[in-house]
Amino acid sequence: LQQAQKMEALGQLTGGMAHDFNNLLGVVIGNLDLLRDGGAVGGDDRELLGEAIDAATRGADLIRRLLAFSRRQPLQPLRLEVNELVSGIVGLLGRTLGEHIPISLTLGDKIWPVRVDPAQLEASLVNLATNARDAMPGGGRLIVTTANRHLDADYAAGHAEVTAGDYAMIEVSDTGEGIPPDIIARIFEPFFTTKEVGKGTGLGLATVYGIVRQHGGFVHVRSELGAGSTFRVYLPVSRLASGARDRVEEDAAVRGGPETILLAEDHEGLRQLAHEALTKLGYHVLLATDGEQAVHEFHAHRDRIHVALLDMMLPKISGPDVYGKIQETNPDLPVIFTTGYSLDLAAFQKVQEKGWPVLQKPYSPQDLARKVRETLDQRARMTPHNSG
Repeated sequence: LQQAQKMEALGQLTGGMAHDFNNLLGVVIGNLDLLRDGGAVGGDDRELLGEAIDAATRGADLIRRLLAFSRRQPLQPLRLEVNELVSGIVGLLGRTLGEHIPISLTLGDKIWPVRVDPAQLEASLVNLATNARDAMPGGGRLIVTTANRHLDADYAAGHAEVTAGDYAMIEVSDTGEGIPPDIIARIFEPFFTTKEVGKGTGLGLATVYGIVRQHGGFVHVRSELGAGSTFRVYLPVSRLASGARDRVEEDAAVRGGPETILLAEDHEGLRQLAHEALTKLGYHVLLATDGEQAVHEFHAHRDRIHVALLDMMLPKISGPDVYGKIQETNPDLPVIFTTGYSLDLAAFQKVQEKGWPVLQKPYSPQDLARKVRETLDQRARMTPHNSG
């Protein structure tokens, strides 16, 4: 229980820091993108801009891993077959691990389906495999197994993070050096690493921990010095019908339009960035700095607004609550939520369950433009006779 409480406190701390850095990096990446794509910079200066964008993007990736640990990262969950996903990942791991570490795969029969974000689960399993590789510098074997497990109330009573029920289990074992007993209690803490300086960030296992916990599951580790380590990922079974959605192609051309967008964002830099990016594409943008102003702007211009772009964590009235008020007048108005960190997990879960589009911060001007155009085009296809 003390360990679970410590991890929760660390999660709140890292999540709060990640939120602030997300906004800052969003402004940096977005403005650098606009400067590079504006055509006024060329030659060596353009190359320098590219390097700055790459560095900021790597920083954004670091923030995403912190958000994963703190369980505040936006997810796109789908109902998936565990064996199919694990088989695909194992097929790709050979190049990552090298020929000196063969992989053994044992798939259980009729593994229960789970509802997870496939990209995040893939990242978790790759992190576990990479961690295992580092524990076997002289070579060894990686063993991946899937199975169904029912954990009863007695088991849950002895493990503070566990809820009794049915789980699909993914086990990743190695024949490496093992983890010392005095270290094993800290391996999921962010930035904790036993590697040399410059050899690792200490976020790999922390990311795994956060992703699995955000999906309602948990991770158990068993290790013995000289006898390798075993990580077991337990994911709760999904009883829902399949809800897979086609993934959007990210290389689609960026297009604008004449539509009017209600943009509510309390961070001044991000608000200005989004406004500039959208107006350059021909959109008319109505700005709001908080939830109350967003509601006021909607009622003042409701007959000409085509889509609402709302930050999840607006001051005064949250983004989802703003949209609830909008729907009282116009239940069919499309919405896009932007977020980098969610304190109100219940509200964020509602957004996910409704299937409303979510744009994760930090986003580039191109990402923003694609999401807006995609949402508007989807609405147009659904209501072809709408004259608005």
